[in-house]
Amino acid sequence: MVSVGEERMMDFISIDYFKKLDLRVGEIVSAEPVKGSDKLMRLEVDLGSERRVILSGIRPDYSAEEVMGLQAVVLCNLEPRRIMGTVSQGMVLDAGYLDGVEKPPFLTVSHRVPNGVRVA
Repeated sequence: MVSVGEERMMDFISIDYFKKLDLRVGEIVSAEPVKGSDKLMRLEVDLGSERRVILSGIRPDYSAEEVMGLQAVVLCNLEPRRIMGTVSQGMVLDAGYLDGVEKPPFLTVSHRVPNGVRVA
């Protein structure tokens, strides 16, 4: 595990580059383990105007029941990628592993907002 502040900060980006990231709030409406994988969970995420399938390596830390209904921050314009026969259409963001934290916390919102709301 890495302590906060131990990791090297990445290079700076411009505000224009940051604006290219499409970060939205999405609700996890279904979750199931991916057959043949110990790490991957298949998530269906409601982004308001559409639903997407996202594969996430959360299975060692979370059960499907724990993530159902969670509103998480999703990177929506990540290039789709085929993983174990399924196309993953984004990334659910978490804070990574931290000292003293049992499992990586999802990046969420402090209270419910409409699915698909842009994060800025």
